[in-house]
Amino acid sequence: MRQFLLLSFLVTLVGCSYTGITSSTVILEAEPARLADVLEAQPDDAKARYRYRHPAETLEFFGIAPGTTVVEALPGGGWYTKILIDYLGPEGQLIGADYAEAMWPKFGFFDDKFLKAKKSWPQDWPKQAQQWRSQQSAPIRAFAFGRLPRDMHGTADAVLFIRALHNLARFENDGGYLTAALEDTYNVLKPGGIVGVVQHEARDEMSDEFASGARGYLKKAKLIDIMRTAGFEYEGSRDFNENAQDQPTEEDVVWRLPPTYNGSADNPDLRAQMAAIGESNRMTLKFRKPKKR
Repeated sequence: MRQFLLLSFLVTLVGCSYTGITSSTVILEAEPARLADVLEAQPDDAKARYRYRHPAETLEFFGIAPGTTVVEALPGGGWYTKILIDYLGPEGQLIGADYAEAMWPKFGFFDDKFLKAKKSWPQDWPKQAQQWRSQQSAPIRAFAFGRLPRDMHGTADAVLFIRALHNLARFENDGGYLTAALEDTYNVLKPGGIVGVVQHEARDEMSDEFASGARGYLKKAKLIDIMRTAGFEYEGSRDFNENAQDQPTEEDVVWRLPPTYNGSADNPDLRAQMAAIGESNRMTLKFRKPKKR
């Protein structure tokens, strides 16, 4: 009888899309059919962005699976959040991670009301996100980088930085914000956990000043070096979020492109040119926290 129960347990374990064999092992396997259903249920304005953002391919590459705990950096208005909470399901968990409160004033264009709200963002954002949840959605928590709660250490299966690393890199020399965020990323992940990165990519021939993050772009080789220095193993990349039409000059910013259209609000011809380019050229990289360090 004991052998039968053990065999049944092992069969069930192998059949799961997510397997936590031990506390030091993370195996992620996406469920494409379930993800397709969640994506099809999104509103039309969200689905219009799929041709640029490729959420199905992106999440499958990162191995994001129902029932897992995922940290989403800079979740904001919830484009990916609304996909993830239904895909992860009630057995999973989504954790939002905001930039450090002290970093926001450095942008120089946020008003006092916005900056004051950042003080309570880890409490306020989960309340805001409740409007996006259903009975089949994942529960939500939040924290700000640099203030990772102790009870979150070693709890996440994956951390996603989707167009969120450039500002951390931009202000790294004025507060160490990228270093602190990657330290929290390492600490929040289980051994073997995944870091998924989608980031506006600068061409290799662009200057390092252009690719500092201030204009939204980073270089692939430099970013891989940064992640390796932070203790992560590089597992590879995919090209489905690349856009060869995005050919910025040294004077351009990524926000000239949709959906922001910075600088073309009063210039219909320029706006049409930016729309024809589409969203930015993006690298899609996967890293892993070592099982042992």
